[in-house]
Amino acid sequence: MLDCSIGYLGIFLKRHINIESLNVSKSEIDHVSKFTIVVNTTEKWVHNIVGQIEKQIEVIKAFYHTDDETIYQESALFKIASNLLFDERQIQNIIKESNSQIVTVSREFFVLAKSGRRFEIDEMYEQLKPFGIMQFVRSRPNFGN
Repeated sequence: MLDCSIGYLGIFLKRHINIESLNVSKSEIDHVSKFTIVVNTTEKWVHNIVGQIEKQIEVIKAFYHTDDETIYQESALFKIASNLLFDERQIQNIIKESNSQIVTVSREFFVLAKSGRRFEIDEMYEQLKPFGIMQFVRSRPNFGN
């Protein structure tokens, strides 16, 4: 268990580094959690942050991976006005070509689910944007090598 006090967050706050994603999950070791923290900064700053985390927090080991060493697989949900599903043939083409799924439909809206690489989610977002996205949420799970 990690004490999420200001000391922990201070590592990032002092350096004005924004945490883009934070994921906590079980690890391969019983009773030990794995924290995946995604930041966008230089490798030098990340190296310094890893050192600070190891000094300030009780950890088994802290690692960092560059973008080239990371596999990204994301999930996203898009909330779109329902009338577009029936009135805009292009929406149906986007759904089919992106291999996304319709997860719910109501009178007011429908929700699309899409899993894929970051660029695939971004591409679908840009294709749907002109039609009006009512709501959008994405996860950013990633794995180091």
